[in-house]
Order: sequence, then structure tokens, then C-alpha cells
Amino acid sequence: MPKILSVGTSIPKYPIQQDTVVEFAKELFEDSFKDINRLLTIFQNGQIEKRHFTRDVEWFKDPHTLEEKNDIYIKEAVAYGAEAINACLHNSATLPQPVPYNEVEAIFYISTTGMSTPSIEARIMNVLPFSPYTKRIPIWGLGCAGGAAGLSRAYEYCLAFPKAKVLVLSVELCSLTFQKNDRSKSNLVGTSLFADGIACVLMAGDEVNLENDATYPKVLGSQSTLMENSEDVMGWQVKNEGLYVVFSRDIPVIITNWLAPNVSRFLDHHLVELEDLDHFILHPGGKKVLDAYKDCLGIEANKLKTSIQVLKEYGNMSSATVLYVLKGVMETKPKKGDKGIVAALGPGFSSEMLLLEWG
Repeated sequence: MPKILSVGTSIPKYPIQQDTVVEFAKELFEDSFKDINRLLTIFQNGQIEKRHFTRDVEWFKDPHTLEEKNDIYIKEAVAYGAEAINACLHNSATLPQPVPYNEVEAIFYISTTGMSTPSIEARIMNVLPFSPYTKRIPIWGLGCAGGAAGLSRAYEYCLAFPKAKVLVLSVELCSLTFQKNDRSKSNLVGTSLFADGIACVLMAGDEVNLENDATYPKVLGSQSTLMENSEDVMGWQVKNEGLYVVFSRDIPVIITNWLAPNVSRFLDHHLVELEDLDHFILHPGGKKVLDAYKDCLGIEANKLKTSIQVLKEYGNMSSATVLYVLKGVMETKPKKGDKGIVAALGPGFSSEMLLLEWG
């Protein structure tokens, strides 16, 4: 059972209050929607108070080319990604001592908000002293499900190589995909939700000697699920100007109808009941998504307090968000024997889940 040893994050330097974004959105969208004041209530009712971006709000008032935005993505992804890796490998709260870069055997790089060849983890390897023989596994296109999927692929790697230490690095600069001239409701909803976030997780195989008695979450198993013919639920439309958000209004309904049997199948496979779970590490896609979790799984709001807090303070950071929730739950110091589920939903339409047990 591979174990999660540490989570580090990097916070973009421009915090923006939700009230400021409301003013910006009203100025941008008021000529496109007659009922703009009613639509803007999604900002106030979304439980988000603050988000963090790589550029200040004034930057978004001017148009920017795909080339300009992607160049910024590469530069900032390297800088913030390196910072998150450092925070993860030097995390004194969970690690008995810092983990040297050259002990990392593989890096899983997760992103859906920018493009780079060579990929970002290769560029970071020229900044931080990793071994040149470090395996690189960049994964693109999983959107909000990517953080949980990265953990699943790292888990499988550590099963195959039980002496390995691996990193899962998620960098999502959602703000750089903003399309000033897109007057769709999908863009309005995206503007109310999405933010920039960076997180890094250290996972280790069974045969890694930690030389301490700390309690870590061990991964018992994972499940990936794809809903057939659901490409139009969530994702990107790629146009000349860049990435245009696809965001179906039916997502909460889909979650309510689809997620519960999906979770039941996963837990049944591991002979675990929903009532056995102490921790719910769920990607907070938005308030309606959190409400759908509560409705379909029959769980109380206090079980989602970490997800709610992350949404409140950081917004929806796509794949990185669930890793922020994981960090928050680990900081509560769960007891030995506690069980938890990690779950995130993304384009496809798809879900990624992991079952954890602290030990």
C-alpha cells in the first residue's frame, strides 16, 4: 500500500476578492445579458470569497493572444511549480527530514490550462537539482479530475516499484484561459469559479524506510470511470484565440444521478461501507457541486468542511483543488485506522477515486 507523505502548495501572488470580480464581470457582460444582475448572483451565492491569480485584475481588461498567454503559462508554471515542489520535499510537518531531489524517481505532471513541449517538469528539472534519469510522465486534458488521477497513476507506479519516491505536480493557471470576448453563460460561470493553483504531492512505495512513526494515508485502491458520450458536459473548445470553456448547466444533476452508484461500486469492491469513511476529500467544483455530493451520498455538511474551506479561500483551481483539500485533511492529523475517499470529476465526463487508510 503506497503512502502519501507530503503535500506542498504555491499560492499565486495576486489575491482577488469575489466582490472585485463581480464588478469586473458586470462591466464585461452587462451589454450581453438583459438579466445581468440576476445572473451575477452566482458570484455571491457560490461560497467563494477570494481567489488567487498570476496577474492582477487590470490585466484581464485587455485582450491577449494565445501566444502571449501561453508564454506566461510556461514561465509561471515553472516558477510556481518549483516552489510547490520545494514546499513538498521540505515539509517538516509530515517529513522527518527533507527529501533530496535525486531520490525522486518519477514526476507526474498534471495540467489542462497551458501547453509546453518540452513539458513543464522537464523545464523544472533544469531549475532544481533532480537526477537527469528521473522519469517524466506529463498528463494533459483531465481537467478537474486530474489531481486525483495523478495520485492514482502514482499509486500504480509505486505498486510496481515499491522502493520509489514519486511526485505528482499539478499546475493550473485557469485565469490565463479567460476569453474577454466570449459572452457565453459558460464563460460567465467560469469567471465566477475558476482560479490559479499549484500543488505537489510526494508518494512512496512500501519499501521506502521513513525512519519515523508518523501516521500517513495509505492508498488501498483506485477507480477511473468514463461516462459514455458525454464530451459536451465539460472541457475546452479550441479556437484561434485559445481555449473556450465548455461548462454544462446539468453538471449538478449529472453528479446527483451518476456519482452515488459509481462510489458504491468502488467501495463494494474493497468491502467498505460509506459509513466506514471518516474523511471525504472531494474536489469542490462549486457550491452546487458540493450540494450534489451531499444529496447523492447522504453525507452531512461537516464532512465536507475542508472542501468548503478550500473553495471559500481559493475557488476552483481545476486539478490542483483536490490536492489542497488533501493537504487540509492531512493537517488535521487523522487517527491510525481512519479511512477516507478522494474523488474528483472532470471532462469526459469522468471520475477518479482513491480509497485511503491512515496507518
